[in-house]
Amino acid sequence: MVYAKNGKMSFDDVLSFLDTRVGLLDAVVISGGEATLTNLVLFCQQVKKRGFKIKLDTNGTNPKHIKELIELDLLDFVALDYKAPRYKFEAITKLSTKLFDTFIQTLDYLISSGVDFEVRTTVHVDLLDEDDINSIIDDLAHRNYTGSYYIQNFFDTDRNMTNIKQSTKSLNMDKIDDKNIDIKYRNF
Repeated sequence: MVYAKNGKMSFDDVLSFLDTRVGLLDAVVISGGEATLTNLVLFCQQVKKRGFKIKLDTNGTNPKHIKELIELDLLDFVALDYKAPRYKFEAITKLSTKLFDTFIQTLDYLISSGVDFEVRTTVHVDLLDEDDINSIIDDLAHRNYTGSYYIQNFFDTDRNMTNIKQSTKSLNMDKIDDKNIDIKYRNF
């Protein structure tokens, strides 16, 4: 299993590293790829044992595992990526629309769970436009989501899985209808 950004570290290596950070760091972020493709229970238990809070970044396509982690009180915060509306989900993610349904299960569970979480969408305007974002906002409002919705601007790092370049257009924020949801913009 890969536990580090620039190379592989064993489970024990990561825990040994965290042992050197007790009292210096407050929290650990678990991200991926999709982190919930791995059973995270033992890892999270060991991280919590050391006194760290845990944030999980997820696409929400593994609701059973996310629910398990929350019910075991192993997560302090979840950042849920709302990748695209249903009608664009497969085109954007290259995942089956069946996984959109599992994402929705996760979203609905998080809304009802009481755990701290945020919903966010990274926007590349050549792929998602204002109508798509408004569709996501409509869905969040319909589900009675009360947290902040973060709209993140795609940032071209010259290193991404699909070699996507910076958008040729800009998101027109004046066309975003908030539906009384707290909209926050990142990297714009």
